[in-house]
Amino acid sequence: MNNRKRAGIIAAVIGIVAFMMMFHAGSPTPILNWPVETYMGLAFTIGWLSSVPTWLSYVLAALVLVLMIIGFYKIGGWVYSLMTRRR
Repeated sequence: MNNRKRAGIIAAVIGIVAFMMMFHAGSPTPILNWPVETYMGLAFTIGWLSSVPTWLSYVLAALVLVLMIIGFYKIGGWVYSLMTRRR
């Protein structure tokens, strides 16, 4: 595993934790329950705002979270490559 992949993984973890912190700001939910509550809250928001069937809102919420993780991973690798580029 090279350093660019490590930077991408670190950025993905920090990004998804920051999203969960933003989603649960001011909530009395324990930190261990944040991932499930984030998923359920995102599914509720998608279902409520778009009036799609329940099963589709859960699938879309999972897809959004996976795409966020992939995006944070790509951004972290890109920023690392910018910082280590030789002139």
